[in-house]
Amino acid sequence: MRLRIFTEPQQGASYDTLLRVAKAAEDLGFDAFFRSDHYLKMGDVSGEPGPTDAWITLAALARETSRIRLGTLMTAATFRHPGPLAISVAQVDQMSGGRVEFGIGTGWYTAEHTAYGIPFPSLRERFERLEEQLEIITGLWRTPPGQTYSFEGAHYRLVDSPALPKPVQPGGPPVLIGGVGAKRTPRLAARFAHEYNVPFNRPEETRQAFERVRAACEQAGRTEPMVYSAAQVICCGRNEAEVARRAQAIGREVDELRENGLAGTPGEVLDKLGRFAEFGTECVYLQVLDLSDLDHLELLAGEVLAKL
Repeated sequence: MRLRIFTEPQQGASYDTLLRVAKAAEDLGFDAFFRSDHYLKMGDVSGEPGPTDAWITLAALARETSRIRLGTLMTAATFRHPGPLAISVAQVDQMSGGRVEFGIGTGWYTAEHTAYGIPFPSLRERFERLEEQLEIITGLWRTPPGQTYSFEGAHYRLVDSPALPKPVQPGGPPVLIGGVGAKRTPRLAARFAHEYNVPFNRPEETRQAFERVRAACEQAGRTEPMVYSAAQVICCGRNEAEVARRAQAIGREVDELRENGLAGTPGEVLDKLGRFAEFGTECVYLQVLDLSDLDHLELLAGEVLAKL
């Protein structure tokens, strides 16, 4: 099982903070550094100094790191047009030497769209746009050099695009699709995704979601392997007092985190990771909410990552 560090910068983080966490994650041996793609805080926090753009952040980190993989959970399809988004992601892939992974979803947080003047259509239309974006972005990346790409859909139209620039990774960066929808999400994952991710669910609910995607892959006749992953809030401590201190720092209760996330001593965290591994979870994104606590990352690296 691979462990990745996952951050939520809209809750209050500058680029310099994200850089410290990303470099620590790389130095400590974690597989990847991921970030959310949001423009507005959630919950009772200040959100200061304000939002940072996901792909601008990752472009900078691409030049400041050398090994760790970089990506989004999840880029909001409502934020960007598919052509320019394909260009941005391909360029960051070039800047990183081929270390980018591309998580994309419908967008869901109404308030951030209102706050920054971003149109927020119905859920049905957002899924329609997401599907067209996936087809366009992957189509642009996979168009052979010297050929052009055209697309005619209900929401987007491309005519004779040169389909440039090309990512470093052949065919483009791995695509991640997540969520627990029963029909549309499994169908899109089976068609477009290299990896399917279930965020912030208990093991049994995660297993059921995996099974729906496996069934969709079988129905679609897919033969390419799918990576199955989960995202979980992490709150680990050497003892109960340290666990409680870290839970308090992120405004959560220890018992609730034990039930709904990964919380407790390293041994407890390893035991719960084992439950996820039993049904094929190959990768877990550890959502680190207190980005000032680098000792937390060191503990996870030394007592969890090293013992997997």
